[in-house]
Amino acid sequence: MEQTNLGIGTRLQHTQHGPGVIVRVKYATYIISFINTGIKEIDKTDPHLDEIIPEHVTEEIETHSEVEKSLLKILRLWGGITENVPLGDKWIGGSLLIQPADKTLKPKEIPIADFFHKVVMLRDRLRVLEQNINSNKKLSDEDKVNIQQYITRCYGSLTTFNVLFKNKEQWFVGEKGGKEE
Repeated sequence: MEQTNLGIGTRLQHTQHGPGVIVRVKYATYIISFINTGIKEIDKTDPHLDEIIPEHVTEEIETHSEVEKSLLKILRLWGGITENVPLGDKWIGGSLLIQPADKTLKPKEIPIADFFHKVVMLRDRLRVLEQNINSNKKLSDEDKVNIQQYITRCYGSLTTFNVLFKNKEQWFVGEKGGKEE
């Protein structure tokens, strides 16, 4: 990519990480939120990075307020990834032991911090999925609601892992008052 002075909100394509949006600019690097791989710091001169320029966009079609709304939507969408989601104090340094019923088989031990990171990434990817569904122009409102109900049930199934979170406001929440399946 030739241009090294792109701004926040610029859409980019990277051959390894796929599509993304610049969320922060540093002196020699861009902080880019990629749909598939999360937030990465990429050198401004990276040859695998290309700006995505929307075709047929005029001032009449995309006003500044629409750009601002889109940027705010993107920042809200990816805000959960940049926030520090702390592991509960009692779990720090702990491990998760998965023991097969057959005691002759070797158990699997995983650091709880690694397991917790996977749970948080799952939550972030569910949020991205929700945004993709809600912004999809081909799905009807009824289809969006039906799919959203499945995602809500997924959050409900993941409430078991809330015990790992330090802060209650970062917990998984399913259907309020609904039965957990």
